[in-house]
Amino acid sequence: MIRLDPADNIVVARQPVAAGTVIPEEGITVRTDIPIGHKIASRAIAKGAPILKYNTVIGYASRDVEPGTHMHNDTIHFDAVSEEYHFCQDYRPVDILPPAERRTFMGYVRPDGQVGTRNCIAVIVCSNCAATVARKIASHFTEDILKAYPHVDAVVPLITSSGCGLEKSGAPMTFLRRLIGGHIKNPNMAGAVLCSLGCESNNIDACLEENGLTPGPMLGRLVIQEAGGSRKAVAQGIAMVEAMLPIADQCRRQSVPISHLKVGLECGGSDSFSGSSANPALGRAMDLLVKNGGTAVLTEPTELLGMEGALTRRARSPEVAQKLIDVMNWWLEYCKGRDSQICGKVTPGNNAGGITNVLEKALGSAKKGGSTPLNDVVGYAEAITVPGLVIMNSPSYDPVSAAAMFAGGCNLCAFTTGRGSCYGAQHFPTLKIASNTPLYQRQEDDMDLNAGAVIDGEKGLDQMGREIFEALIAAASGQPTKSELFGMGSDEFIVWWLGTTA
Repeated sequence: MIRLDPADNIVVARQPVAAGTVIPEEGITVRTDIPIGHKIASRAIAKGAPILKYNTVIGYASRDVEPGTHMHNDTIHFDAVSEEYHFCQDYRPVDILPPAERRTFMGYVRPDGQVGTRNCIAVIVCSNCAATVARKIASHFTEDILKAYPHVDAVVPLITSSGCGLEKSGAPMTFLRRLIGGHIKNPNMAGAVLCSLGCESNNIDACLEENGLTPGPMLGRLVIQEAGGSRKAVAQGIAMVEAMLPIADQCRRQSVPISHLKVGLECGGSDSFSGSSANPALGRAMDLLVKNGGTAVLTEPTELLGMEGALTRRARSPEVAQKLIDVMNWWLEYCKGRDSQICGKVTPGNNAGGITNVLEKALGSAKKGGSTPLNDVVGYAEAITVPGLVIMNSPSYDPVSAAAMFAGGCNLCAFTTGRGSCYGAQHFPTLKIASNTPLYQRQEDDMDLNAGAVIDGEKGLDQMGREIFEALIAAASGQPTKSELFGMGSDEFIVWWLGTTA
């Protein structure tokens, strides 16, 4: 068993536990078979009494339960926890290390001063109408061809399923154009070719203008109808990339402070161990990053329900705190009456992994951000301009939120998982952190680090956090992640159409 706090009235099964097993340290006998990662009542709990995990309410007993009872869907009732907000009450500025003492990594310095962790060229579409042309352009540049350009990491296709058949103004178009512009501007991109059919709702020239972008040697404008059709457009696009490759290949990695790192924080396929191992260990790593002047970005506010009070107490200003509350209130109103996570019910995978409801999930999810102040809250795919801990609004759908963080300027991703998510991208190097050892052993080809060592009692959170920190620096300096080695990323570029509420 794992006891997370002395005040808790539940413990967590470190491994599967058979009915009738006696737990001497808790003085209980397990009443039914308990899957790994699931909760067990450590004392009698009356109907309606709060269930405490980390000494935090994650729901209420749906009936009277005896010690040793499985505490999950049938015994825990979800209810929103009303909270009185105390803005900035716990705010303490971080003692940032002097520049001379900050850690460094080997990055690509761009003309505007931004620093990339990869050196890629994007072939990106305005709409799905240009999808096949863009994919054929990118696929032309095989590993054999790119051997002539050893300092270019990849030519990546970024394909959206929409871009036409939607209104020419409003949130969906704004999000799409913001995502496209942000990917072109991200320092991991040395150049880009923007492709369109020519008559779609997301007009290519309007998209460029809205993002303040002008075609040039490292930004190609390709319109299929102007090129004379698909075959000619593919040939023209290949020629554009061929002209960019020698220029991109001239860029060399150089030592820069890790204050240039903006790390997007993601979790997917979470289990109950995520909040005990991978997420808090990642939070320790982010505390180190912020102390070095870097930036950590949390997304998916629907997974922060119940933790917003703690985050607003850490906010650097009442204005920042209010922005988070406004985002949370928007989600609560938008999802009212919908079968979505913020209304209490987590995904089947989360549930099978021992997470009963969104309050419990939020308790673990927020730990990814560490303990530093909340310095800013930004909209979906908006530019991240303030260092330290930042929250970005996005739905809880991994590729949608990851794409938004990249568009906002993140140049590295740290992704925790308890069930086994496989997300990754060539242009957005993603360090995958397993929350438990069985997962790491089962999917070792996908997982970069095993935080299950914390659950196994082999490492403490501080040690694991330091290992994650060092692994992030290595990945930022060019060490390939498991997802890069597999070639992930050609189909993980997904835009938020507002129906996504997870």
